[in-house]
Amino acid sequence: MEIHTILSEVKYKAVRSSGAGGQNVNKVSSKVVLTFDLQNSQALSDEEKLILETNLQNRLTADLILILNCDEDRSQLKNKEIVTKRFLDIIKKGLYVQKERKPTKIPKAVIRKRIKDKKNISEIKQSRRKPNLD
Repeated sequence: MEIHTILSEVKYKAVRSSGAGGQNVNKVSSKVVLTFDLQNSQALSDEEKLILETNLQNRLTADLILILNCDEDRSQLKNKEIVTKRFLDIIKKGLYVQKERKPTKIPKAVIRKRIKDKKNISEIKQSRRKPNLD
């Protein structure tokens, strides 16, 4: 995965932010919308696309397009930087594959201690019983 080639495939769009903000919100397009077409990406291998498709299935559209919005700042440039950083983090986390867990054996000392404790509790319960006088 090369960051420069992925960023060259990303499309940005400036949109007017929603919500309160006075007159400025009606004339300045400070919100940035980032779109990335996963299916038609040349920067990712087929294997990476499959991994991202499974890991990011809740974030992708039906056409396998990732859409991110940012309207945190009044500046369009800062919003573009924020959304780009967020996009790269999502891609890196999406490509991360966890190692397969190797089941470990129970140590023999732990097994011995458990059996010893079982016998000890059994003896305590035996001593509580009424004696058999037959």
